[in-house]
Amino acid sequence: MNVALLDFGIGNLHSLAKALESAGARVTIDADLSTIDMADALVFPGVGSFGAASEQLAPKTEALHAAIQSGKPCLGVCLGMQLLFETSEEGAGSGLCALAGNVRALHSRRLPHVGWNDVEMMDDPLFAGIDSLIAYYSNSYVVEPADASEVIAWTQYGTDRFPAAVRRDNVWGVQFHPEKSGAPGLRLIRNFVARIKT
Repeated sequence: MNVALLDFGIGNLHSLAKALESAGARVTIDADLSTIDMADALVFPGVGSFGAASEQLAPKTEALHAAIQSGKPCLGVCLGMQLLFETSEEGAGSGLCALAGNVRALHSRRLPHVGWNDVEMMDDPLFAGIDSLIAYYSNSYVVEPADASEVIAWTQYGTDRFPAAVRRDNVWGVQFHPEKSGAPGLRLIRNFVARIKT
């Protein structure tokens, strides 16, 4: 399977690419629109700011919309998950609007939220074979989906309970970094790659 790892000038491309390759995917770090067309799936990496990433993605928005609408599997990681939504309190610009809702600041006196935290998983193929998940986070913002039924996992940080993962059809997003979350995180990535085949 060919996976396009979207490069918007920032992000943890190397570790995420290695994790996808270990799951059996052939990874191309996206540099042009033809990569999007040829890919069997799209992955949006984490790390960085919403406004800067939105600006980098702008020339590819139409192609990305078409790919997502066609049913091409898509995974957003951390900031990549937030870019699947409409707008963010973090900065100007628009997300890809693949999921309805917005991104808000995490309600906590201590930011960013960095380190390991429990993930309360729901039944979804992304979590197949994962009995428990303590994931690695690095975020100050979280998503607020318009449709709460699209939330497939939750995490609590202080008094703020927020979506740890979302899904609509073949579009998934995770607020944590599976590529840095040990064996369960790598299993999640293998599960995503397995969905590309179906």
